[in-house]
Amino acid sequence: MPEDGKKHNFSDFFTEGQYQTQSEVLAIDHENKRITIGIPKEGTGDENRIALVPNSIRTLIGYGHTVKVESKAGVKSNYTDHDYSEAGAIIEHSKENLYQSDIIVKVSPPTIEEIELFHPNQVLISPILLPNMSEEYLLALKRKRVIAIAMEYLRAEDGSFPLVRIMSEIAGMASIFTAAELLSYSQGGRGVLLGGVSGVPPAKVVILGAGVVGEFATKTALGLGASVRIFDNNISKLMRIQNLIGRHLHTSTFNPVYLGYQLISADVVVGAVHSKTGRSPILVTEEMVAKMKPGAVIVDVSIDQGGCIETTEVTNHKNPTIVKHDVVHYGVPNIASKVPRTASVAISNIITPLLIKAGNQGSIEALMYEGTGVRNGVYTYKGALTNEYLSKRFNLKYQNINLLIASRF
Repeated sequence: MPEDGKKHNFSDFFTEGQYQTQSEVLAIDHENKRITIGIPKEGTGDENRIALVPNSIRTLIGYGHTVKVESKAGVKSNYTDHDYSEAGAIIEHSKENLYQSDIIVKVSPPTIEEIELFHPNQVLISPILLPNMSEEYLLALKRKRVIAIAMEYLRAEDGSFPLVRIMSEIAGMASIFTAAELLSYSQGGRGVLLGGVSGVPPAKVVILGAGVVGEFATKTALGLGASVRIFDNNISKLMRIQNLIGRHLHTSTFNPVYLGYQLISADVVVGAVHSKTGRSPILVTEEMVAKMKPGAVIVDVSIDQGGCIETTEVTNHKNPTIVKHDVVHYGVPNIASKVPRTASVAISNIITPLLIKAGNQGSIEALMYEGTGVRNGVYTYKGALTNEYLSKRFNLKYQNINLLIASRF
């Protein structure tokens, strides 16, 4: 829900027209609006999700678009090639052929080798994953003149980030389930049951951030019986989460002294801060972590934007934790990939209406020109770097996307 507590509605940009009756148009006009969408198999072994599920592909096929899916791309989400074929997708065994599509949609950034398969003016829709971003990656996209759009920065007209929100719901819940597992003795934790039992106090959970991740982490932790503390500098968010939970919660702003005091006795710390433009801020220093209980657990959901806890490092699902100062750190950036089928359907529900709208407008570029929602996610555009944060981080020339779009129409 938005900060004002009212019911959250995604803008027409993401939902308009998907199921409306379509007016009859001339055949040549319809042909011009058809697009080919490619769904590659994820190159990293740590990614289990897929960008489009079979039901969404049926919808896209119904609009006259072509969808190519690389063989076995959906296996980790429990979707077979047969499921995609029955939905109308073309099962592609050649990665080179698949990358001839107009739009490539991925749930993890392409590798440098995959970028070499792109062609000029091709559209890439995928996350950025800031901790792993490199100058070589950006230069490769610029050299190939790719229109690269970051999923997580697609913005609705009300200022919200729909894909971030839905993944945040999953991440918030998964962070608590993960922490509960890591607290067990066999995982190197304190051997504490998150909810406690009769005569034994529950674990203490500190949540940094009262946004969507914080909201769902709070609901899940309270549901399991834990004692929760929530920190955020936005008083409206703290008031909102109080109203949503329907009970009095222990809340505070990010006062370093008080935060440090709470961390000393915490069993679990969840980093749930999201930045709208670049890296998430560091809220917990290494000195604070060093004073925490041995065997305590840190789950930094903000790691995909660099992390909000100084000692957190990027890990993966195969080796998800590291131990620093006797504290277990979990830093898997794609935590939603633990439940890939649920996450894949959620991603597909956001991306499918966007692709349909692009088809109706004639192209992604026309959609970018029409509104700022897609434009906000563009970080390379036909050889230009259009994300100011990335330009400063890697000392590369920055060009304003609004000026570039205006000059081409």
